Amino acid sequence: MNHYETVFILNPVLSDTQIKETVQKFNDYLVSKGAEMISKEDWGLKKLAYPIQKKKSGFYHLFEFKIAGEEISSFELEFRRDDSVMRYLTVKLDKHAAAWAEKRRARVTSAKK
Repeated sequence: MNHYETVFILNPVLSDTQIKETVQKFNDYLVSKGAEMISKEDWGLKKLAYPIQKKKSGFYHLFEFKIAGEEISSFELEFRRDDSVMRYLTVKLDKHAAAWAEKRRARVTSAKK
């Protein structure tokens, strides 16, 4: 199983309910394919560096998970099929990036306390 991180941007015109349903849909998809969810983060509404689909902001979400490499292409196909997703990026983390992500998670959780 490989370690991956996916960041995706959802359309800013979605309601809170629609956002939660969309995020849950992608989470359920990964779990159904045997993924081990490590972390999920909601970064909230952020301004985009450049307009995407004539939108200047979007709701950012991050998933960190472990899954077999063959499943990534079908996971990304789900992003392409969903009109509420404006952009997505999935990267495979090596051992150094995974260690950095763990430090970042620890820093974020300690800042929330």
